[in-house]
Amino acid sequence: MSNWDNNEEIQILRKYLRIPSVHPNINYEPCVDFLKEQALNLGLPISVVYPVNDKNPVVIITWIGSQPSLPSIMLNSHMDVVPVFEEFWTHPPFSANIDESGRIYARGAQDMKSIGTQYLAAIRALKRDGIEQLKRTIHVIFVPDEEINGTYGMEGFVTSKEFTDLNVAFSLDEGDPSPTNELILYHGERSSCAVEFTCYGQSGHGSLFLKNTPGKKVQFLINKFMELRDVEEGKLDSNKNLSIGDVTTINLSMMSGGVQNNVVPGEFTIVFDIRLAVDVDHDEFYRMIERWCDEAGGNIKINYQSKDPKSPVTATDETNPFWIAFKRATDELNLKINKQICSGGTDSRFLRLKNVPALGFSPIWNTPVRLHDHDEFVYAATYLEGIKIYKKIIAELANV
Repeated sequence: MSNWDNNEEIQILRKYLRIPSVHPNINYEPCVDFLKEQALNLGLPISVVYPVNDKNPVVIITWIGSQPSLPSIMLNSHMDVVPVFEEFWTHPPFSANIDESGRIYARGAQDMKSIGTQYLAAIRALKRDGIEQLKRTIHVIFVPDEEINGTYGMEGFVTSKEFTDLNVAFSLDEGDPSPTNELILYHGERSSCAVEFTCYGQSGHGSLFLKNTPGKKVQFLINKFMELRDVEEGKLDSNKNLSIGDVTTINLSMMSGGVQNNVVPGEFTIVFDIRLAVDVDHDEFYRMIERWCDEAGGNIKINYQSKDPKSPVTATDETNPFWIAFKRATDELNLKINKQICSGGTDSRFLRLKNVPALGFSPIWNTPVRLHDHDEFVYAATYLEGIKIYKKIIAELANV
């Protein structure tokens, strides 16, 4: 443990992890102060902008390139972390304690404060090697609000003049840890849809066979969605080359209604969490939902609690010079890369919708996946290896 206590990069990470930027009601100012200190240490300019409101800052640390007129590289991370249930943690979740095996325990150790400080550490390593500039300008971005859909973070930022002025050509963002020695790379992600159905119909006494009841409509919709769910699950089970991000997932997540056990109510409400695969035609899917509601008997209110637009997939072939640079770097490092479509949602979707190609990548391998879980941790040795990986990748990307 004493060896880690003397490592500058480990101590920088631990300092960041100790800032409790946890939902809800986050005060981001301690994060901003920490990042200002890091920028000063690196000798890099920093700007703090508030594209949506004065509670949600976006921090931009910039390393000017030798050809600043070229479109820039963005290295994105988010400052916020999800809530904790401290009683289930082996170590306090904002202590950044290190155990005898070199595990650094903290909320954000995997998702994704460690990635943000690795970007800065890689730049520090490049500068220590005597590299004063790469070809393209690099912007290291720290955004708020990613864990609650990005409305006050990246979604608002990409519509701002400050983002336009960055002239971004390509972005790196978060991926997922890997429990094996194969690193995961996300080049696209599914579209999230949360849809609420309020089914209206005949109410009356519970002893009768009433027609057109809300319960029958709910049953019809549940059957239709579960049949489609079975089809999609069957695709995944029958093809070992597919991952969860390659299929559409459907889950019944909420049900409500009724007043007492002998009264058939006049309405029931159900909610489905749906993640649409990248090959799904959104318009056709939503027309299918409307058709099912008609077939169920009509008089059903559809409310989309969320409805992400279809996000482009980043090309991973010779048409994308940044992919070529990324692959060259990882090949030279002999890294095993598993390309996937992200099953959840990250800030990359907002960038891709602005036609900025983005890859999701976290150099955390041979590590149990603890995103949003108790005892989230990263190995100190793995963290330091990740800095070397980013050093190579960043140099290749910025010299495209």
